[in-house]
Amino acid sequence: MTKLPVAIVQAAPIPLAIGDGIAKAVRLAREAIEGGAQLVAFGETFLGGYPLWLDEAPGAALWDHPGTKALHRILLEQAVVAQDERLLPLQELCDESGAVISIGAHERVRQSLYNNQMTFRPGLPVLDHRKLVPTHGERLVWMRGDGSTLGVHQAEWGKIGSLICWEHWMPLARAAMHNLGESVHVAAWPTVREEYALASRHYAMEGRCFVLAAGLVQAKDDLFDGLERAGGDAAAKELIEAIEGEVLNRGGSLIIAPDARIIAQAGEGEEMLFAELDLTEIEEGLASLDTDGHYSRPDVFELRVDTRARHGVEWNDR
Repeated sequence: MTKLPVAIVQAAPIPLAIGDGIAKAVRLAREAIEGGAQLVAFGETFLGGYPLWLDEAPGAALWDHPGTKALHRILLEQAVVAQDERLLPLQELCDESGAVISIGAHERVRQSLYNNQMTFRPGLPVLDHRKLVPTHGERLVWMRGDGSTLGVHQAEWGKIGSLICWEHWMPLARAAMHNLGESVHVAAWPTVREEYALASRHYAMEGRCFVLAAGLVQAKDDLFDGLERAGGDAAAKELIEAIEGEVLNRGGSLIIAPDARIIAQAGEGEEMLFAELDLTEIEEGLASLDTDGHYSRPDVFELRVDTRARHGVEWNDR
């Protein structure tokens, strides 16, 4: 296969209420697949929504803030977990269609939350990628990932991997992913601002791969709706009410070629962005630039990647 039809689903999540969000994701992913896409990408934490209050609500970072604590509790209650049966409809859609779906979620592991960009694959377990470094205020919500979830899926048409948001400004994370030989990379963002578009285009050029820069559309009213669906909470509602502005994530998704040119670009509303990728462009581009090969200096620079899972506690059975 040298031509790959892809789609970015630029849509509003259903914040907090992850079960309802999964149902919406399945409906939208099916629509994209019926439109011909064999790879479908959603933005950062589509399942659960991006925690806008961290940046937008005054006082959200104050110690012991009741609204922040309530929202954290709701996220923990709602978050996906390993072998989560609520995710089966997404897996079944991949199995029946042969398509691959990349979607972000709040994931709970023990008592902590992770930002996970999950790749659903036909006939295979979900491929996780947990954000290595939550950005700035995000550290109030998410735990750091480890090297065990740096990986790619080998599809019949090539390899697909993903990074989340500001991981695209981690030079060594980029180098590690380039070494894995991605054909298509999903760059998951809450919204694709100008500097995020630049980072995504740079990644495509540097990695000689296609990039699906996927953003969300998310408004203040979406938070109110999701909060009500998740059972409601007066303190959480008061915190959300303090947010100024109405539309806070504005989409801007991009599909980018290995030479950094923009193939397709979305506006600020909800839409599906389709494109057909000519995978032969990858090897043609490698003639002039291969940052993992002939444009590298392994005699000068060396990268070591620790892919061990870091659980923090090791129990030795006696």
